[in-house]
Amino acid sequence: MLLYDRRGEGGSDGDPHAFGWSFDEDIRAGVAFLKARADVDRGRIGGLGLSVGGEMMLQTAAGTKELAAVVSDGAGARVVSEEISDLDGFGRYFSAPLLVTKTAAVALFSNHAPPKDLTHYIARIGPRPIMLIHAARNEVDNKTPEYLAAARGPAAQWTVPKGGHTAGIRTMPREYERRVVDFFGRTLRPIRPRRAP
Repeated sequence: MLLYDRRGEGGSDGDPHAFGWSFDEDIRAGVAFLKARADVDRGRIGGLGLSVGGEMMLQTAAGTKELAAVVSDGAGARVVSEEISDLDGFGRYFSAPLLVTKTAAVALFSNHAPPKDLTHYIARIGPRPIMLIHAARNEVDNKTPEYLAAARGPAAQWTVPKGGHTAGIRTMPREYERRVVDFFGRTLRPIRPRRAP
């Protein structure tokens, strides 16, 4: 298992970026580190990310086959198209200029172009499996139905009944562990060589 602080936080160098648009580079570096270890089966690397980390796990899995399975907890809207799709009526017209300005400012100051809508990336992950976790209450924004509809491979979901955004790991630790470990246990099975006839 590899656990790291995201860019610019904790013990990690670099500039922090709350939207994480470039964190796929960091996840790819983590996967490369694991692949170089003799004690890691290169075909059985999975990823778990929370909030922005969950969004970036999905984006990274779409761009590399080296993640065999992904659990994304609390992934939500992060670009203008996703944020506007969550609004109704006049809210769309009043909020659109602010959302466009925010996205442009983040792009300018982070020196990274905004990524595509997550449904674009999720559609590219299959046939590898994904698991989507979201809170039943106080979720930042629940886009799980859209993400499940976009999946072109096995997709599981769990709605956490207690706590809010990414709180399941704290409010229901045993259930959280059981579900995530079971998912990876099913999806990252070792490949057994066929016996010669």
